[in-house]
This record gives sequence, C-alpha cells and structure tokens, in this order.
Amino acid sequence: MTADLWTALFIALLAAFTGYEVISRVPVLLHTPLMSGSNFIHGIVLVGGIVALGLATNDVERLVGFLAVVMGAMNVTGGYVVTERILAMFDRSRPKGGAK
Repeated sequence: MTADLWTALFIALLAAFTGYEVISRVPVLLHTPLMSGSNFIHGIVLVGGIVALGLATNDVERLVGFLAVVMGAMNVTGGYVVTERILAMFDRSRPKGGAK
C-alpha cells in the first residue's frame, strides 16, 4: 500500500470516529433540528458528487459518482422534508388536537 492510501484511510477513520463522538453527545431534543438545519452540508455533498461524476474516466468512477449524486439528492430531499415537518409542528395557524 502507498502512503497516500494509508493517509486517506487514516483521515476517513478519524472523520468517522469524530462524527460518531460529536453526534452521540447531542441531546435527543436537539438532534433532529440540528440535522435539518445543516442541509447546506448535504448540498455540498451533492455538488461534490456531481463534480466526481463529471470527472469520471472509467466505469467504476462513474458508478461511484452516480451513487454519490443519488445518495446526496436523497439526503438533501430528506433533510428538507424533515425541516418542513418540524416547522409544521410549530405552526400556530393550525388548531391543536385531532382536528384537520
């Protein structure tokens, strides 16, 4: 293995560990609003997937780029759906209770 591969593996493992530690310390009541508020990060992931797909030169790179675009788009869409549902919970124009 080359040094570049070891460096990339180390960075990926460090990012995974750091992400787990940060998210596990967020209180339950703040987790969903915090994640829905960070939709701009998902948009950056989507743009990165589009760039990776655009620069792909072989079938494996095209497959990885395509998967990155699909998963990024799903992440962005899901984040906005969750944000909309959270905001609907605080909508004062709707009556409370079971009435529709």
